[in-house]
Amino acid sequence: MQNDTLAIILGGGQGSRLFPLTATRSKPAVPIGGKYRLIDVPISGCLRADIRRIFVLTQFNSASLNRHISHTYQLDMFSGGFVEILAAEQTPDNPHWFQGTADAVRQAARHFVEHEAEYYLILSGDHLYRMDYQELIDAHRDVRADITIAAQPVDPETATQMGIFRFDRDGRITAFEEKPKPDRLREIGRSIPHGSVFARHTDDQPFTASMGVYVFSRDVLLDILERERGIDFGREVIPNALDHYKVRSYLYRGYWADVGDIESFYEANVMLGRPGAPFRFWDPHQPIYTHLRHLPGSRLTDCHVRDSIVADGCFLDRCEITDSVVGIRSHIHSGSKIQRSVLLGADVYEDSRGDAGQPSLGIGRDVVLDRAIIDKNARIGDGARLVNAAGIEHADGEGYYIRGGIIVVPKGGIIKPGTVV
Repeated sequence: MQNDTLAIILGGGQGSRLFPLTATRSKPAVPIGGKYRLIDVPISGCLRADIRRIFVLTQFNSASLNRHISHTYQLDMFSGGFVEILAAEQTPDNPHWFQGTADAVRQAARHFVEHEAEYYLILSGDHLYRMDYQELIDAHRDVRADITIAAQPVDPETATQMGIFRFDRDGRITAFEEKPKPDRLREIGRSIPHGSVFARHTDDQPFTASMGVYVFSRDVLLDILERERGIDFGREVIPNALDHYKVRSYLYRGYWADVGDIESFYEANVMLGRPGAPFRFWDPHQPIYTHLRHLPGSRLTDCHVRDSIVADGCFLDRCEITDSVVGIRSHIHSGSKIQRSVLLGADVYEDSRGDAGQPSLGIGRDVVLDRAIIDKNARIGDGARLVNAAGIEHADGEGYYIRGGIIVVPKGGIIKPGTVV
């Protein structure tokens, strides 16, 4: 067990960019890949690295996240391991909620400083990737860094949404800029100078961006939290630390996606079913864990399914599914066509009779979905067509929302039979 490391997972703020998926749940609790939740990604990475003391910081809609963690991650009581939610709270000394990433860690520090640890691993709860945290911590230890930041090469468009490093020829970080504008990126040109000895970039990915994954040596983090009043790691704490501490980067070249908004969440899901997808939840050596459910295998009756994922416990009747993810306990009736869509499934099975006066749970007969996200426990009436033929980018409708051109039916939402969007 990694007794020298304690993990802190940041649950994020209100999650407005993921609305309506975050209307009743926090970002880390949002389902992904048919049967997982976003929080499963960093927790699984910690468990694979034998890091078994994990705090999850959150402040919005934490009930479902707390329930998922308590039901899923029941660690051996003799090991001293735990996965614990730390929700924001007002105290006599601090009447404020979490104001940013660094402020969240600062306010929670009174809980985790009681645990002996040489290193603090700080992670985000809304990213999709698979990293060996043991290698990251070893790299931090080997160079005797004060702060190590995981980083990856990105293109100019992506760079405007992330924190960008600048290095000298020997790989030392000389500057860090949070979400620079396109004009500023053109001035910078590239993160790593030509002829550098420690790494190279391709012309289409000339910048090195922070992944929001940090390793702090214990005394350094506690000193920063006490001395530095900045509320955000990327905007304030890290730039200010460059002149006072030994800050190093850990270059990561695997798949990584920030799924903090509807468009990125949608793309990350539909990617999973494609041949040669850059990320997959199944891996014989680096598993991603989730809640153990006693569900039957999915039943498909005369269906056509291509480049898609169908999770456990589904009932699919004479339907067509293409480039989609079908979540647990989904029921799709005959004649329906689902393409380029994400179905998050259902929490329960419903009696076949359903409730009088409303569509049955799941996808009704002769429904057409294209570029849609259907949240859990939604009811899509017979003959509905959710295809956004008009190409609307942003709208709020009766039982649905459109964000980035993607139709989103919220959790428990009802689409009346014959509805056309």
